[in-house]
Amino acid sequence: MTERIAEALWLSLAGYCGIGLILACVTLLFGLKRLDAGAADMPMGVRVLILPGLALLWPLVLARLAGAKPKEDRP
Repeated sequence: MTERIAEALWLSLAGYCGIGLILACVTLLFGLKRLDAGAADMPMGVRVLILPGLALLWPLVLARLAGAKPKEDRP
């Protein structure tokens, strides 16, 4: 039973990271301008540096790409 729980946890973590990596790559290639207008002109080296953060915070990135505004921009 313990092995099944451990395997389920690892598979869940791998799925989360896999989805995050795919979304981060797509965001870096196509959606970065929607997140931040100034970020569109960043060199590729800087984009690679923000890849891990985008991959781990992919639910927030997905919400921002869908149109959600951060707290400081809300009335």
